[in-house]
Amino acid sequence: MPVKWVKIGFLLAYLACDHAAMAERVASLGLSAGLLLYIGLYAVLALCLGAAAFIPRTGLRFAMALVLVAASIALQSYEWATRHVLDYNAFETMLASRGDTGDALSQHGAVLWKSVPTALLLLLGLILPPRGWRLPGWAAVGAPLAGLGLLSVMLYIRGGEGARALPAPFVPLAHASILGAVSLTEAGQERQPVTLQPTQPRGDGDIVILVDESVAANYLDINNAQGVRSGLKEARPGLAIHNYGIAASVTNCSPGSNKTLRFGGTRDNYRLAARIWPSIWAYARKAGYRTVYMDGQRTGGELQNLATPEERAEIDDFIQLPDVPVRDRDMELARLVRARIDNGVQELIYVNKVGGHFPVADKYPDSLMRYHPALERGAMADITDMGPVHADFDGNADYWRRYRNAYRNTMLWNTAAFFDRLLAGLDPSRAIILYTSDHGQDLHERGQEGKATHCINDPAPEEGAVPLAVIDSAESPRLGWTESMKRNRDGMSHFRLFPTILTLMGYDSTALKANYGPTLIATDPDPMTFTINYFSALGKEPTWRRVVPENLLKPPISDQGGPATQ
Repeated sequence: MPVKWVKIGFLLAYLACDHAAMAERVASLGLSAGLLLYIGLYAVLALCLGAAAFIPRTGLRFAMALVLVAASIALQSYEWATRHVLDYNAFETMLASRGDTGDALSQHGAVLWKSVPTALLLLLGLILPPRGWRLPGWAAVGAPLAGLGLLSVMLYIRGGEGARALPAPFVPLAHASILGAVSLTEAGQERQPVTLQPTQPRGDGDIVILVDESVAANYLDINNAQGVRSGLKEARPGLAIHNYGIAASVTNCSPGSNKTLRFGGTRDNYRLAARIWPSIWAYARKAGYRTVYMDGQRTGGELQNLATPEERAEIDDFIQLPDVPVRDRDMELARLVRARIDNGVQELIYVNKVGGHFPVADKYPDSLMRYHPALERGAMADITDMGPVHADFDGNADYWRRYRNAYRNTMLWNTAAFFDRLLAGLDPSRAIILYTSDHGQDLHERGQEGKATHCINDPAPEEGAVPLAVIDSAESPRLGWTESMKRNRDGMSHFRLFPTILTLMGYDSTALKANYGPTLIATDPDPMTFTINYFSALGKEPTWRRVVPENLLKPPISDQGGPATQ
């Protein structure tokens, strides 16, 4: 058989591997003009891919093949693992989470590697010698570039959406092209300095911001009578724990929520704030605080959650825990935070905990396996925060039942035991502590199919529902929490935290309101919404989804298969 037909056969076999997604898109479009446009664009891109296979110069053809194959693996591994489309927002989220690559290979391996044999078909179709047919070099090279340009323009016009079930290699490359173009338009925009002056008396002691990881508000006893012990419900001598109940996060994925917690902004301007407004570190320094960041999730100085080297330079003490087992990192964070509180130096301390991010099977000691049946243990003790997708997980109802019980056991350790250690004997004059989680969880209480718990393009409301509490002195509170609680319980959001923290530093809340919105103690109602497309760009506005506390699903009591006391 002539080589040209072998090459074409490999390319057709490669394209056919995505038949399920193609069938779904055709079915969704029905008999419409949209279907004709989809078929036409698919055909153009398929021909452009074929043209790349007939680049006459071997070195150039191999280089093009490597780029296209890498893009194919990136898209198909993402979509096959998450069962969601890689649109522009998801692409930016994936880039923001690139620090998870090592854990992804460790835990998602069985799913990720499924994309490799498929990509091998593409590789063979591209690199075999182009015998039998010859295209002019300019046409063979220009066609895939033109196809990429066409798709990029189309996606830009459509706000980053519309690439579902198109030839895989072009989609992430188009998103990357758009991102590069957007970055160039924003180049040169310097971050603004702090112009406000602290004018109000500030409280004594440290300001501690505890950002838990993947803690669902409805799984804790402070928000649900059947919830897991949190360590925040019982009395603590000298302390008042003000539970703001169920709050809305910024978004349903860690990078966006943390970025806005560190840079502030409202639902209307959070993107501008993240890009050019001063950070929480800059405000703290201006107010005379030493800045401290503690990260239980990463090691080796790696930055996460959209942090930059410029932001890192504003942090006086940057602390990670490379020598501490993942299971014990939150306990070590509790010890370290307590030591900083007791050191006599006024500090702003921002903490990213390990919390309850998947995998949860090995994030608690054997002594706390009080909810069962739970996941089998011992395979993922060194993994901090990559997904539950692995070789023996098919997302069935029994798996999610065991997962929820393992999650509850993790809460007993990384939340309740954490606060037991942190708050025992704490001098209330030495710190005020604000506690929340970056996002909530969808633990498939509805019995729906799927393998993800958050960062979903079309999330359940539980993904945006987080706990929110303030721990302050019972005798000398720094702000009027008690009166605020009467109005604002089960009605606040992450967006209230940044202006509240700056108010605690001594900045005037009235002056802050124009840019950052009202504080936790303000009377203004909060819409209780989180965005499902934090990285909305290209003229597309954020889409907001409301959290209604009384409508959230409660954890199924039927998960427990035997006596399980707390």
